[in-house]
Amino acid sequence: MALRPRQRRRQRLAAVALGAALAAGMPGLGWLAASGRAAENVVFITGAFRRSISVADLIYLAETGEARGLMADVLAVAKQKPAEIAKLLKAELAIPLVLTSRLLNTRLGEAVLARVAQIVYPLYAKKVGIQALRAGILNALAKGDGRISAITFLQAYPVGEMEVNIPALMAVLAKAKSISQLVQFFADSPLDGLRTPAKPAP
Repeated sequence: MALRPRQRRRQRLAAVALGAALAAGMPGLGWLAASGRAAENVVFITGAFRRSISVADLIYLAETGEARGLMADVLAVAKQKPAEIAKLLKAELAIPLVLTSRLLNTRLGEAVLARVAQIVYPLYAKKVGIQALRAGILNALAKGDGRISAITFLQAYPVGEMEVNIPALMAVLAKAKSISQLVQFFADSPLDGLRTPAKPAP
């Protein structure tokens, strides 16, 4: 059966994104992009403390506005309303797939990914955190026709268990009191490190 124009466009964009990612030559990206897996658990770790929340429970929360299992206990302790967290989980961001792919393979993109990969990375495989992030973002955008949310990112993350480093996360949150400050923290700080002094005119 012939593909519809929108389906053909999505396939072309996915091919471009995957090709651009593989062209970056990052070790380990091949098996990440080709694994076909999705995150099944988000594992929160600090020292000896370890708690896992299933992605299925996060999806359930996003779709129903109701929490179940450990997620219900976590939100109760944090005094957060499930409906509000559900909105955050399914809030979508529209960004061009091809442009994002190019940006993530620049020095600035690598620097931002490296910073995020200090907080979120595959369980027991921190060394491939950057590759996993890149693959998850591009896969989610390809499947979502240029739109991404926390849930679609998890569904596209190519490793079964995603670790969240709580101390690293808290350190970032201590510096960023709002979403806009958080975005600025991840964007501006790596940019500062990449800036080089202008050469004096001869």
